[in-house]
Amino acid sequence: MYTSGYANRNAMASAAAVRQQQHSSTGLISEVLYREDQPMMTQLLLLPLLQQLGQQERWQLWLTPQQKLSRQWVQASGLPLSKLMQVSQMSPGSTLESMVRALRTGNYSVVIGWVSEELTEEDHLRLANAAEEGNAMGFIMRPVRTTSQPSRQFSGLKIHSDLYH
Repeated sequence: MYTSGYANRNAMASAAAVRQQQHSSTGLISEVLYREDQPMMTQLLLLPLLQQLGQQERWQLWLTPQQKLSRQWVQASGLPLSKLMQVSQMSPGSTLESMVRALRTGNYSVVIGWVSEELTEEDHLRLANAAEEGNAMGFIMRPVRTTSQPSRQFSGLKIHSDLYH
């Protein structure tokens, strides 16, 4: 099972999914498609969920492509700095495999990974099985291209600087 959502959709459905997950023994994988030119929309969607998950005793794992999370941003966002772990410099190929392994352990309430390409059904199934096994949530963060942008190849993911240093 996987769900898809755009960052500008209502966060209430996602918050209900977190509450449901806390009362059941299943994991959840959600793909968050976001516009790189609207970083606040993604923050508005995810922060309440991450804050709620931060109340669990388990860790939060962020698998980021290049940038390091800003300690100041994490603290200002109300996320538990003492329960947040980040692995940066992840290559797109290793992000998926790392997510599967981390979700399966049960050590993390949430695993967030950035990918640049759409995942296959097989990839979603592997992630969903791992999330269920570890009773965890996984967020696949993937930027969408707006039609107003010229069609060209991008050299990599952009993660906005107010989140990172």
